[in-house]
Amino acid sequence: MTKVSWSRLMFFTMLIFVLALAACGNGDTSDEASTDDSEMATEESADDSETATEESTEDSETATEESTDDSETAAEESAETEPKVTEFEPAFPEQTRAPAVETEAELDVEVVAEGLGVSWGMEEFDTNRLLVTQRDEAELLIVNLEDGSVSDPIEGLPEVNTEAQGGLLDVTIAPDFDESRLVFVTFAQDVDGGTVTAVGKGALSEDETSLEDFEVIFQAEPAYDGTLHYGGRIIFDDEGNLFLTTGERSDDPIRERAQDLDAYLGKVIHITPDGEAVDTNPFIEDEDALDGIYSYGHRNIQGVDFHPETGDLWIVEFGPQAGDELNIIEPGSNYGWPTVSYGIEYSGELINDGVSEHEAQGFVEPVYYWDPTSAPSGMSFYDNDAIPEWENNLFIGGLAPNYIVRVVIEDDIIVGEERLLTEEGERFRDILVTEDGALVAATDGGMIYKIAAAE
Repeated sequence: MTKVSWSRLMFFTMLIFVLALAACGNGDTSDEASTDDSEMATEESADDSETATEESTEDSETATEESTDDSETAAEESAETEPKVTEFEPAFPEQTRAPAVETEAELDVEVVAEGLGVSWGMEEFDTNRLLVTQRDEAELLIVNLEDGSVSDPIEGLPEVNTEAQGGLLDVTIAPDFDESRLVFVTFAQDVDGGTVTAVGKGALSEDETSLEDFEVIFQAEPAYDGTLHYGGRIIFDDEGNLFLTTGERSDDPIRERAQDLDAYLGKVIHITPDGEAVDTNPFIEDEDALDGIYSYGHRNIQGVDFHPETGDLWIVEFGPQAGDELNIIEPGSNYGWPTVSYGIEYSGELINDGVSEHEAQGFVEPVYYWDPTSAPSGMSFYDNDAIPEWENNLFIGGLAPNYIVRVVIEDDIIVGEERLLTEEGERFRDILVTEDGALVAATDGGMIYKIAAAE
């Protein structure tokens, strides 16, 4: 046997050995194990690459270099750089870990207000003037984006349960606000048997100091004696009706009621401004279902908006450990929680023996999911032309890690993802787009950010 033949034999033997080692490392689910295996594989690949360079033919060298280049390119293109928490595979390639994109326009980032509490919800009710809820203090404030001024708390709000994830949550205004002055809020309310996610409304006084004639119009029963997963986002549709999102109240076994049509937990709910079920709701004729239910099988929805072009209702909801979902809501559909999930329990245990694929079980697949978590909260589509490359992009507040997620969408497929304000260290709770095209973000740390095109 010649020297050249022996070299080739050694090269292919070592290559098979390295591929076998890499395959063994893919099964680890812990962050620590995944990191260790990745580092080991990198070192071994480098050693093998040096051997191949010395011993392989010119064609083998070219193939090795192209393979390395492709691997580096894939790593650079992924917006998510952290290892996965789970072993689940997506139902389709674009369902997770979208390629990284970067905003080309020059941006101005300004902190317009600080020192507030957990700023959970916002609504622009007048040009560059926001209604902002303070979750833990159960206060409603007016923040002026032009001068950073903050009003005294608006009076007339109801009694609010502020334990843990309770408090004063979202806020929006009636489509006819200029005439009616009606402001709608969601909050955790004490009732017999525990607490509920409630919706109420009142008219903002002409001097903007109080909500007059406040009344509770809807309670997401059943009550539960717990302090987690209220959901609580609200948004008006084009018909002047409200969509409300709720959580499944987190604990086992109450979370199972996300699958029940006789409970308003873990649901998207569709009601009139008076709190009645909309008469076109999908279960209106079902005697065994609550009339207000629009979709079900959700975990904890804290983001909702309509796509500017398609008009579809999009929501984002927390998964457990990983598995946060971005969904397009179809009336009457079941989104699977807690029967299926792309996440796992915080203890590390599998959910329902690790069933992840939704469609195979009769549930709607998420358009996108995150692994590891992004802890997604409030969201808003960019429906403005002030920053043209952002048009119809979706912006989502991330609580952990701390950033704003920009999602690029084409034909309901996620084709790009960007993380903004990653160095601020803030938990971004809510996002809105102003009339003049600024992106505004509110944080748990009491900061109000304004992001606009540089002048």
